[in-house]
Formats: sequence, C-alpha cells, structure tokens
Amino acid sequence: MTQLRAVGDAGSASPTGGDVVVDGSPVHVVQAGSGPGVLLLHGSGPGTTGWGAWRATAAALSGRFRVVVPDQAGFGATPIPGEGRAGRDVWVSQAAGVMAALGLGTYAVVGHSMGGAVALALAAAYPDRVSRVVAVSSMGAPAPLSPGLDALWSARPSRDAARSLLRLLFHDEVLVTEAAVDARLAAMTAGEAAYARLFPPPRERWADDLALDEPTLASVVAPVLLVHGQQDAVTPLEQTALRLRSLLPDARLETIPECGHVPAVEHPALFLRTVEGFLQP
Repeated sequence: MTQLRAVGDAGSASPTGGDVVVDGSPVHVVQAGSGPGVLLLHGSGPGTTGWGAWRATAAALSGRFRVVVPDQAGFGATPIPGEGRAGRDVWVSQAAGVMAALGLGTYAVVGHSMGGAVALALAAAYPDRVSRVVAVSSMGAPAPLSPGLDALWSARPSRDAARSLLRLLFHDEVLVTEAAVDARLAAMTAGEAAYARLFPPPRERWADDLALDEPTLASVVAPVLLVHGQQDAVTPLEQTALRLRSLLPDARLETIPECGHVPAVEHPALFLRTVEGFLQP
C-alpha cells in the first residue's frame, strides 16, 4: 500500500510524501521528478531525516530523475519494525521493498555515511536491480569505530550538543549558524525516542554491523562512485573510501578538499556536478 501527498516546494520538483508499507511496516517516503529512478539514502546522526538530508540534492536531480527519499527505520517518520533496534538488514530490506512497491525495477542509489553502507549492501544483494552506486562519506569498509562516529552516535538533544555535532560534520564553521543549531536541536529532540534504540553502547558493534566483508564488496558489480571530503572526521578517508576503492571491483574516488562529512552541503555545486555526471555518463 502506498499513500502519498504533496509535501511542499522543492524548486520545480513538486514533491509528494507519505507511507509505503514494506513487510507490514510503514516507511515514510518523499518522491520528486520523473525519469530513471534514483534512491537517496541518508546517514545516521541524531535528528537526521531523508528529506532533511537530501532536499537540495533531490530538487536538483528531480529535473532528470525520479528521486525517492525514504526515512530509514528509526529516523524521521519511519518507525522501527517490532521490538529491538533496526540495523543493516532492516534498512536494506526496506530500501528494496520501497523501490519494488513503487514499481522501479532498476535504479541507482546515492547513500551518505550509513546510507552508503546500505547502498553497497543493497547492490550486493540485488545486482539485477541496482545499476549504479554513489557512496558519499561512506561506511561499509571493515574499519574500527572512529572517535568522530562515536561522538555522532552518542549525541543527545541539547543546544551545546547540536552545535558540537554540526562542528563535527562540517569543515567550514561558517555553516554552524544559530539557525542551523536551532534546526538541528529541534530535529534531535523530535527523533530522540526512536534514535535512542539505534546505537546504544558499546557502539563498535554497530560499526561492525555496517561493515561488509571483502567477498561481499567484491561481489558488487554495479559501478561505484566514492565521494569523500578530505577533512572528514566521522568516516576518515584513509579508513573508509580508500579501503572501499581497493575492495570494490569497479570503483573510482573523487575527494573534495576543504570538506568534512557532508559534501552535499559544504560544496553543493561541485557535488551535484560530480554525481550527475556519474548518473548520466
């Protein structure tokens, strides 16, 4: 069952949002545009939502693509199915189920951080469906829990925590405005209950859950574009993107100087040119 409604302006995108039911559980999804399908998967910080993370990117891509932007389980308006927590298997299953329910048999996937690991796992599990992967500041390589990721996952709602989280995400502190802090704090507070179930300590196990083993990464047949900020403190370049490039059969890496964990926000024009060029070679 799919229920969609208009959700507000996104340039020329005319987005619609609502629930897509996957295995009996609702997944909140926003769609925009028409054309080949592109699934946008968000990362894992507290207060993260699909549309909040990808709004500008989705608006830009919607002129050429049909973009699908879900809240993954435990984030935004998508509940965690059943008891316990969500993890990689749930996120992969829901992503595949959403695209199948929307009638998109083949599609590209753009995933950020945690969403990059989910995108790679989705490509490994469904090689006949996933045509291309863009993995942005991506997890997915076997790697230890970084101090930055541990700090991101452990953040709880407060004004100081919201400010510290933004400073962790961005290399350019000009982006850490009072308005941005207000917005992040509001999002962290709204999503606190579900988020508390996702990454309880010890957190190394959740990094391990998002790491794909070498045979799985070697089985990804879709071309992969890795996009990574050179100053990323959450998923450090040497531990993640460089390792992924060496383990994936068909991957190239584009690094962005003077950039932290969120290239789509810090360098939006360069990010969009890079991604659009890859999605439409």
